[in-house]
Amino acid sequence: MLTASSNADRAKREAANDLSPASSKKCCRATRARNRRLAWVLVLTGCYMLAEAIGGWWTGSLALLADAGHMLTDVAALALALFAAWFSARPANSRKTYGYYRLEILAAFTNGISLALISALIIYEAYQRLLAPPEVNAAAMLAIAAGGLAINLACAWLLHGDHAHDLNVRGAWLHVIGDALGSIGALAAGALMLFRGWWAADPVFSVMISLLIVWSAWRLIREATDILLEGTPAHINLAAVEEAILETRGVTDVHDLHVWTITSGREALSAHVIHAEGVSQPELLRTLRTKLHARFGIDHLTIQMETEDFDDETFHFCHAGTSCFRSEREG
Repeated sequence: MLTASSNADRAKREAANDLSPASSKKCCRATRARNRRLAWVLVLTGCYMLAEAIGGWWTGSLALLADAGHMLTDVAALALALFAAWFSARPANSRKTYGYYRLEILAAFTNGISLALISALIIYEAYQRLLAPPEVNAAAMLAIAAGGLAINLACAWLLHGDHAHDLNVRGAWLHVIGDALGSIGALAAGALMLFRGWWAADPVFSVMISLLIVWSAWRLIREATDILLEGTPAHINLAAVEEAILETRGVTDVHDLHVWTITSGREALSAHVIHAEGVSQPELLRTLRTKLHARFGIDHLTIQMETEDFDDETFHFCHAGTSCFRSEREG
């Protein structure tokens, strides 16, 4: 009976944490499928980057050359994303106890920086062209931009869905969306030049596209930086987490509370929980794990159980009063 009970408890814990062998295999299959889609996007983007570079040089279009330059950063970003996804799958060791998950975040951060830099270069070149707009082979530019838009939309479709759950893939997806905007801008500029003879449309639309890309890059950089700084995930209210712990029967107080992101979709929590005398610590811990997972999706918890007479003020990280979150109830 004891063995059966232990096995049942273990099964419940695995189900609660979604760590069963079946779910692990499903996760691995999903990761391999995501990486295959990233590889296809890399191939498609690389091929059309060459086509746009040649087309931009032939037609004299800055918008096409800018889009080709942006695609070059995309190729590098996608290669980096694939490398990070592959390398982060390596097992943890004694020196990298969380494994290599953070490589995905570093890749996303690098992608955001590259987006901002290439946009700045495009804006500078557009300014130079606005002073003396050159004539462009608008008809050929339209045809090439239309092909680029089709490729970008196909790549965006391949990455659709994954970008919502993986910051690394989101960085690659933002590159692809930036390319699609570039192709739309090139189409609009080509049409204005072909039918209106407005040659300044090429640099003007290049600037507009670049500003949109800068906005997307800033959001990506900010989110990656928050993760690298162990910031609280944007979708989690730390005060609500604290309240959920405090309202649990047997808990009298909580301090040194932290919630952070290990990598995209994997949050962790650590806290010191003070409980009443006579409370079963294993039962209280199980209750807290179930509640925090159900309400906030937090899977990895490290909770130190304490009683009222346990004085660790000189040992925990927040003893100075300025290093950690303090709720209004402590104000």
